[in-house]
Amino acid sequence: MKILTLCGAGIGTSGILKVNTERVLQRIGVDARVVAIDVSMLATELEDAQVILTSPEFVEAIGRTFADVIVVENYFDTAELQRKLELALG
Repeated sequence: MKILTLCGAGIGTSGILKVNTERVLQRIGVDARVVAIDVSMLATELEDAQVILTSPEFVEAIGRTFADVIVVENYFDTAELQRKLELALG
């Protein structure tokens, strides 16, 4: 499984989300490859992604996709992240 963590420019914020996502996935026993990207990388990474984690302002940039798009309000809140991932992957 491939999960993208998406931010606008650079990969600072998506890097934080990537680390927290990997922690949550380990806790819930899900094996996935998590890739931190920015909007400019969407075209090359989107095709084989099953899940995209991002903030509300970037949902529109994603466009049409078969991936589950999960909006994360607080990148540091691993409880929120866990709830949303369990719901999407459940």
